[in-house]
Amino acid sequence: MTTTSESTILSMLHGRASLRPEEIAFTFTHYDRDPAGVAESLTWSQLARRTMNVAVQLRRHGSAGDRAVILAPQGLEYILAFLGALQAGLVAVPLPLPFPGSGHERVGAVLTDTEPAVVLTTSAAAVDVGDYVAKADLASPPQLVEIDGLDLDADPAGAGLEPVGAQSLAYLQYSSGSTRQPTGVMLSHRNLTVNFEQLMRSFFAASPLPPDATLVSWLPFYHDMGLVLGVCAPILCGRRAQLMSPVAFLEKPSRWVRALAENPHAWSSAPNFAFDMAARKTADSDLAGLDLGGVVGIISGAERVEPATLHRFVDRFAHFDFCDHMMRPAYGLAEATVFVATGTWDESAPAAFFDAEALAQRQVRPCPAGQGTALVRYAVPQSPSVRIVDGDSGRECAADAVGEIWVHGDNVADGYWGRPPAEQVGFGATIVDPSPGTPAGLWLRTGDLGFVHAGELFIVGRIKDLLIIRGRNHYPEDIEATVQAITGGRVAAVSVPVRGTEELVTVVELKRPADLDSAALRRFDDVRSQVTAAISTAHGLSVGDLVLVAAGSIPTTTSGKIRRAACVEQYRNNEFIRLDTASE
Repeated sequence: MTTTSESTILSMLHGRASLRPEEIAFTFTHYDRDPAGVAESLTWSQLARRTMNVAVQLRRHGSAGDRAVILAPQGLEYILAFLGALQAGLVAVPLPLPFPGSGHERVGAVLTDTEPAVVLTTSAAAVDVGDYVAKADLASPPQLVEIDGLDLDADPAGAGLEPVGAQSLAYLQYSSGSTRQPTGVMLSHRNLTVNFEQLMRSFFAASPLPPDATLVSWLPFYHDMGLVLGVCAPILCGRRAQLMSPVAFLEKPSRWVRALAENPHAWSSAPNFAFDMAARKTADSDLAGLDLGGVVGIISGAERVEPATLHRFVDRFAHFDFCDHMMRPAYGLAEATVFVATGTWDESAPAAFFDAEALAQRQVRPCPAGQGTALVRYAVPQSPSVRIVDGDSGRECAADAVGEIWVHGDNVADGYWGRPPAEQVGFGATIVDPSPGTPAGLWLRTGDLGFVHAGELFIVGRIKDLLIIRGRNHYPEDIEATVQAITGGRVAAVSVPVRGTEELVTVVELKRPADLDSAALRRFDDVRSQVTAAISTAHGLSVGDLVLVAAGSIPTTTSGKIRRAACVEQYRNNEFIRLDTASE
């Protein structure tokens, strides 16, 4: 069952509760309480009733259109906070709960930006959250509501809440971890339902999602992919969700792989880095007696999809019946709700190869397999509409020319919350002399570079991340992929000004040895030699500095994307702890 464009996630929720009241809707497994996991579940009727009760309480503190900031640990209470805010007609603002002593600035910036009427949390986090709110020093302090302190199972009949319209603003999706001022994308109920319909048509055109499918996710609820696919999708498609926290995954990636095997017809999603981590850190013994043959698919998105990573994951779990067609690369962004395009993965023709130097000059030159830059293939979507455009002229690019990806459709957000017109121009782009069949109206400038070749879409990288070194353009993702093939860990390639010129600095995460003895130092030297030689051979670049750091040192967003601007800042401030110079 799918949605209709005029439905909302709330009408779908109450429909599920009416038709299937005792079926499990969400299960969240906590691993912080017991390494074996402690599961909590909600049926459809419980979810609907508790959502209504949260909404009733919220309307005592705010009116329709007021903002409700969510600062809570990952768990069922977070889901109830989000849905309750929507049910009350408030605008939900899902945020990460910072670690104690950190993140005050970001939280304060969002609180100031949104001026919420209410902040939703849990009793366990209430003291810290109260501190964040107090430090924001808002003119009208919001009401702090502890979700687990409410009478969630009261009879909400006759609550008197008016229906929420499809066109109304549902939530603000804030950027996750940039060094710039956090920016909230305004997403309506219609944006959400339309984008989900687009996603379902793209992924399940050939074979419908089985009725007993399970949506498995560890992604954070405050990130666009985690929110849509972990919280919203189960309700919109009427399938059960099996959830855990990002920390649970990072501590033991095999938990995710086991969940894929243990739940029927699992459908999941993850950023590129997670596939590498799961392949490296899942032992055969972790899957004893299990197989992955029932997996419907795993979406790889949120950052550029690397063909080598997909290959490693497929190869690692092939003897557990994982098949290449289960990998589903996807492209999207928060400004388009979350989803734009998808492709299929086939080990017999897994990627296309293009001349790296030509791509850097915005030209497309195919290479023989195994040479140049490997890029994943995507189908050019019909809904939403996608065009490759010259950002300077506003005219469509010809096939085999690199340009900016522009998107048009009802999944595109209304803009950024509270930002002046000068900062909204990306939502109001117009194509000059559009080709036949190009929809009229305004287009979203994504800031991503791509091209169409042989009728297929390819994603190159972010415009703002392009490295210009000695007058030549380079995509950091290409350099990072070259290094990862040697080291296996996370890599950040950035350019840093040194004595009036831009130098390539490559930050490489390695497993820290127990002892930084002579053997370890020799290994570091070997890595240096291999990496610098590979970058020189593949990209014609000399490395200004190769920084070897322990795993977890590279700054990332909450979804695992590398924060390259933060890397530059840390490097210039000498804040990286180098393995080859660190002492015990």
